[in-house]
Amino acid sequence: MNEKVLETLEYGKIKEQLAKYLTTDRGRQIVDLLTPSPSFETVSQRLAQTADGADIVRLKGEIPIPKLADIAPYMKRLRIENASLSGTELSHITKLLRAVQVVTEFFRGLAAEEVTLKSVPSIVDRLTLMPEVTKRMVASVDEDGRILDGASSQLRSIRRTIAATQSNIRSKMGKFIKGSDAKYLSEPIITVRDGRFVLPIKAEYKQRFGGIIHDQSASGQTLYVEPNNVVEMNNQLRRDQLAERAEVRRILAELTNLIRPHRDELLANMDLVGQLDFVNAKAKFAHATGSVMPKVSPKNVINLRKARHPLIPRDQVVANDIELGDQYNTIIVTGPNTGGKTITIKTVGLLQLMGQSGLFITANEDSQIGVFDNVFADIGDEQSIEANLSTFSSHMDNIISILKQTSKDSLVLLDELGAGTDPKEGAALAMAIIDAFHQIGGELIATTHYPELKAFAYNRQGIINASMEFDVETLQPTYRFLLGIPGQSNALNIASKLGMPEAIIDQARAFTDSENQDINNMIEELTAQTKRAHDEADELDQQLKESTRLQHDLQDKFTKYESQKERLVEQAKQQANQVVEEAKKKADRIIDDLHQKQAQVGKVAVKENELIDAKGALNQLESAPSLTKNKVLRKEKAKHDFHPGDDVLVKSYGQQGTLLRKDKNHTWDVQIGILKMQIEESDLEKATPAKQDKNQYQTHVSRTRSTGMSPTLDLRGHRYEEAMTEVDRYIDSALLAGYPSVTIIHGKGTGALRKGVTEYLKRNPRVKSFGYSAPNAGGDGSTVVKLK
Repeated sequence: MNEKVLETLEYGKIKEQLAKYLTTDRGRQIVDLLTPSPSFETVSQRLAQTADGADIVRLKGEIPIPKLADIAPYMKRLRIENASLSGTELSHITKLLRAVQVVTEFFRGLAAEEVTLKSVPSIVDRLTLMPEVTKRMVASVDEDGRILDGASSQLRSIRRTIAATQSNIRSKMGKFIKGSDAKYLSEPIITVRDGRFVLPIKAEYKQRFGGIIHDQSASGQTLYVEPNNVVEMNNQLRRDQLAERAEVRRILAELTNLIRPHRDELLANMDLVGQLDFVNAKAKFAHATGSVMPKVSPKNVINLRKARHPLIPRDQVVANDIELGDQYNTIIVTGPNTGGKTITIKTVGLLQLMGQSGLFITANEDSQIGVFDNVFADIGDEQSIEANLSTFSSHMDNIISILKQTSKDSLVLLDELGAGTDPKEGAALAMAIIDAFHQIGGELIATTHYPELKAFAYNRQGIINASMEFDVETLQPTYRFLLGIPGQSNALNIASKLGMPEAIIDQARAFTDSENQDINNMIEELTAQTKRAHDEADELDQQLKESTRLQHDLQDKFTKYESQKERLVEQAKQQANQVVEEAKKKADRIIDDLHQKQAQVGKVAVKENELIDAKGALNQLESAPSLTKNKVLRKEKAKHDFHPGDDVLVKSYGQQGTLLRKDKNHTWDVQIGILKMQIEESDLEKATPAKQDKNQYQTHVSRTRSTGMSPTLDLRGHRYEEAMTEVDRYIDSALLAGYPSVTIIHGKGTGALRKGVTEYLKRNPRVKSFGYSAPNAGGDGSTVVKLK
């Protein structure tokens, strides 16, 4: 890619913004060397890496890469046999080693979460892990380059001795500060001079105090004296400090030799982490600028949807749709200056350079770029003072150079083509130049204010007119790109709006030939139609954004609902079953009372109002609105949903019969063996194989009524020890109650309760079998236990 176009389209400013998101020196080197690629495969790979980075930024924030200095100079010095690295240099290498570990672990986590990435994992797979070297370096050097105590046992011992000696010195010297000698001190402090602990003594008391004078203040009023009783201790401290320094030098040499054989791996890791840093930066830059991944056309078809110039703030730039390379490969943008023509072609060129560099572009989804072997641009008023060329000559010199280099796979951007000379000659030259590029077969966008080029574009196949919209009412450009509509001359309309007398305007129109008038009228009508279409498109776009926002809100709420549904359903089941349990108990009491009254019917007259009250209470239970959808209650009601021909159990006799027909007052004719009897509906229950035996029925009723315990134990929220005690007690109670099976709810959580329950059930000899509940009944959040 030629350097001139990179400068003309301000490609360097894009790289400057991208560099703000980098954390490594190697990443900055990659960005410094970044240029657009002419290879379709390379561009596709670069964009795929950026797409992976964007997914990571969206899901995790970013790849965790710390600030890393370039270690290449250190590796170069390691080639010298006896060279030793400093603590700071070793700390930079240690940061790289730790970064490789962290990054590798990060991507393992993404793989475990089944996050699909297409390109970046190939970079991560090439990283070389050196666990033993990393462990040794981390234990020996801190982030500031200081050698840690853990680097060697000898260093730890020396430093302990130094700390003890310093403590003893301070203890002895502290007596001077707190004792009667404190009055001789300028300040009650202990300080250090020449590596030795001293006291600040008033100069007039130097004879009285004694000791070795190491320094004095600028005024001479204070002397820094080492007392005689700590001289030997200071000497010992100095010897220990020298020993520490020697041990540190030995450790530095040892650590240098440790990493010396791994120079190539470290340099490769530095480069790979720099590439990941570059991916990170591209993704974060795309997020900050609202950029999207473009499609890449192998046929160099450009289709930019709502393209924005990336260096203009989003709230100030006008987005435009631009197409090139499919039905036409040349666009001629006509119309007056200051309408946004230059910024439009710069936007196309810069987005193309960004896309070929692997960067996302500032446009809407489904935008498309090509892959050109070169992009050329002649934009701006560039006078060559050194060559003594005018503006026109400078442009011609540049265009001649472009013509020599361009190919059928090139993109050419020419601004104000033919300007700076006689209008007629300039227009003719512009048409000839456009024809020359058109014959080469590349793609061209040219701007001009010559009206002759409108008809030229109209009569040439593969060439299309375009213009920038101008609002005659406000006399301001809208900067909206109008493809297919040539630029309109607005001079007479503007003059009229500004107050020019109508007579002069009419005279000017008379001087303008009718053909130009017809063209202007046609352009005006096309412009109005296009404006209406754009306004409607903007309105639809706003509606789409609102619908998209609503859809996202609904999706978020649905996701939250899905995540909470299972828990809420489980809670609802528990609450419903508790209500039903209470209702069943109350129903049992009412039925028992009816049975007692029926049994005593021969002895004591049963009052009619008592029977009516009892039946009303039963009916009230059946119609309770809060229970109408409960499965347990529906099952109970189904037992009393009678039809002629149903097999039933007459509870008061414990005998099975068949329903014949229903009589008044809730009674039924029932055939029991050879007997035909009239039985109250409340004394009937649909017969099932499990209920045919009278004793079995009575045992079941007695068990349910007498125990009062729930067939479900909920351990959620309990501590482990408390939960295990509760399980043991509950299983014993269930066995005594004769329950064939029970359910223990332990939840999913960390799995500790679930594991504890499983271990207990394995050990209990009275447990026949156990297993997790069905998926729609809690799954592995609860366990169904069958008892012997």
